[in-house]
Amino acid sequence: MTHASPAPSTEAPPARRRLPSRLAAEFVGTAFLLAAIVGSGIMAETLTGDVGLQLLQNAFATAAALVALILALGPASGAHFNPAVTLADRLLGGIDTPTALAYVVAQVSGGVAGVMGANVMFDLSAVDWSATDRSASHLAFAEGVATLGLLMVIFGVVRAGVPAVAAFAVGAYVASAIFFTSSTAFANPAVTIARSFSDAFAGIAPSSVPPYVAVQLIATIIAVGLVRLIYPRIGEVADLVVVPHED
Repeated sequence: MTHASPAPSTEAPPARRRLPSRLAAEFVGTAFLLAAIVGSGIMAETLTGDVGLQLLQNAFATAAALVALILALGPASGAHFNPAVTLADRLLGGIDTPTALAYVVAQVSGGVAGVMGANVMFDLSAVDWSATDRSASHLAFAEGVATLGLLMVIFGVVRAGVPAVAAFAVGAYVASAIFFTSSTAFANPAVTIARSFSDAFAGIAPSSVPPYVAVQLIATIIAVGLVRLIYPRIGEVADLVVVPHED
């Protein structure tokens, strides 16, 4: 008796099949993060003329939104919401190149969509180019410090095996970095690009974007080296960044 060979499966591999949902999570998460950053900045300017209070309000809203978004969307994509995190994860072996590139596209496009949405919510033009110059060298250096610290926190928490606190650790770091860095801690190329679309409190002039992004990427490379030095076995858990998710 002969048996017919089973027909070849046309079903996509699990990781490939789930990629659209992961990209959707990265797009939505980054969009809401930028809506929180820019929207809270506009609201802060409306509520008070005190710059210190404006920064406090912006920091609180940003950190709170980031914690909530990581908790809500992390199980789907890991909640990178940041090309620097994705690049570091790629270099440490936690994500493959095609997926990393797709993540970055989703993050940047989501960030721009979030800023445009925030502008519209406050009755501004969807695209309102920023005139806030941030091209000073000390600000670029601060961006390097902010990005380096953020990545050390993320990968340190992951290596420590306490993913349940990752969202809160990241939120706490971002809130503090907004105050302890002169640049107010963009620490994220997608955030940097997107914030050029707003001329409100949180904006950055388009001409200031390239130096910020360049320093953020350099800091990412340095962070990967430091993480490997401090945690030699980080590659074993790199696929859990920022929080465990289906891969």
